[in-house]
Amino acid sequence: MKVLIVGSGGREHTIAWKIAQSPKLGQLYIAPGNAGTASLGENIDIAATDLEALKEFVKENSIDLTIVGPEQPLVNGIIDAFQNENLPIFGPRQNAAQLEGSKAFAKDFMAKYGIPTAEYRTFTNHQSAVQYIRTIHTPITIKASGLAAGKGVLICESAEEAEDALYEIMQKKAFGDAGEAVVIEEFLVGEEISVIALTDGEHYQLLSPSQDHKPAYDGDRGPNTGGMGAYAPAPVATEEMMETVRSTIIKPTLQGMTSEGIPYKGFLYFGLMVTQDGPKVLEYNCRLGDPEAQVILPLMENDLLEVIQSILDGNFDDTIVSPASDYATCVIAASGGYPGKYSKGKAISGLDQDLPEYAQIFHAGTKGRDDEIVTDGGRVLGITCRGESLEESINRTYEVLKTIEFKGMQYRSDIGQKGLRYF
Repeated sequence: MKVLIVGSGGREHTIAWKIAQSPKLGQLYIAPGNAGTASLGENIDIAATDLEALKEFVKENSIDLTIVGPEQPLVNGIIDAFQNENLPIFGPRQNAAQLEGSKAFAKDFMAKYGIPTAEYRTFTNHQSAVQYIRTIHTPITIKASGLAAGKGVLICESAEEAEDALYEIMQKKAFGDAGEAVVIEEFLVGEEISVIALTDGEHYQLLSPSQDHKPAYDGDRGPNTGGMGAYAPAPVATEEMMETVRSTIIKPTLQGMTSEGIPYKGFLYFGLMVTQDGPKVLEYNCRLGDPEAQVILPLMENDLLEVIQSILDGNFDDTIVSPASDYATCVIAASGGYPGKYSKGKAISGLDQDLPEYAQIFHAGTKGRDDEIVTDGGRVLGITCRGESLEESINRTYEVLKTIEFKGMQYRSDIGQKGLRYF
């Protein structure tokens, strides 16, 4: 098969790495890709959001399957555009991708179908939002309703902080059009987990539950990022809790989307908070998480290409997705200053080493320059290692990380520590 993967981040490198293991694969293309994907297939200089150019490439090169990594092209309608011309592609259609593209839509959907989530109000008028926060208790969570690259969620400890946040989002447009509407939520207390399903709209299989680390600094301090590391499986996700997730969240979500006339097909990400009252939905994503993909896919024993094909062929109900019995940890090496301003073009050393079989280095913000690889984004690399125990996977990951260098490199030193408390 000829396969095209759309995207350029760590998630897309991980998908490419997993797809490249399939005996069904003939030729692999990545658009636009990064310095890491270039070693697995051919990078194509087409932006992930250039739907017309992607369609033309698929037609001209007789691509058998396109897999979409990032959320923006999904929200922009890439699946609809391809399916309208009978081009095989994997992911949710534009109206289903609203689950991520509009937090207001997602919250209203959950309210309608009784899916547990935080109490909320949605506002499109700045002054109305300000008046509302002056009547409620803090802390509260304020979210830009649209896509904000994982950074549009602000925890406000006081009304003054909340007013500042609303001004930044709605008046100064800190997140662009994503802030035209805001969702103001009660602040949920508990432990976060990421649960990702592969689904055909009716049947689903869960990948290993994982835990992301979004704040920039150790101890969950600092501004939110796109994710500074992850590990899986997360021990907080007990069998009993996962049964609750299946019955109160996953099943009603899929049935609700079908009832709305917009059945969901693809990867469906449930960002959950495990509270004293049980698991509640923080957010939906319409794709694999990043950096969750970097620990989930290495733990998936199935042929990913085969599983995706079974969904598209309509025989997914016979598929069993088998997670491995060990653990995986990923630590993100980020550019200095991220998630704020950072510089690019820093030479990276240590990428040419022979890695042990349990280790992988997934590229995110990288590109080739002459005979070297340089930084080209905020999150630069994801170092992932498997281990028979969570502790072993953590220790191995930091050992490999010590062999990687670029000017200004920053990372969290406590990825996975929350999970160790359960052992």
